[in-house]
Order: sequence, then structure tokens, then C-alpha cells
Amino acid sequence: MSDWTSLWYVWLILLTVFLLLLCGVSASCIKFCCKKKRLPVETFPRHPCDLTVIAIDSDSTAHSTVT
Repeated sequence: MSDWTSLWYVWLILLTVFLLLLCGVSASCIKFCCKKKRLPVETFPRHPCDLTVIAIDSDSTAHSTVT
């Protein structure tokens, strides 16, 4: 049987997996903390709107051309 300490590539793979896991956990923690501290921002600022309504009579020329 081979000795586990002589298998350096196994330790290298385990170290790489551990470092990737550690980086992922720390990045998600940093992202969560930054999102929590940020103030809510309105995506679309509210602007006053003007609405114009034009009544069309039945004897109007615009109504007769549409119909």
C-alpha cells in the first residue's frame, strides 16, 4: 500500500478544492454584506405626466374619415 503523505498530487488537489470553496464562500458573504448596506434606489424616477383627452363628436370630420 502506498503512503498518503507521499501522494503529493492528492494533497494538491485537496488544497485546490479547499481554496476554491473558501473563495466562493467569502465572495458570497461579501456580496451579501454589500447588498445589505446599500440604500434602496428607485429604478425609474417618477415624473409628472400630462394626459390630454379630446372628445370627438359624431359629426366631426375626423370621426367621419375614421369610420
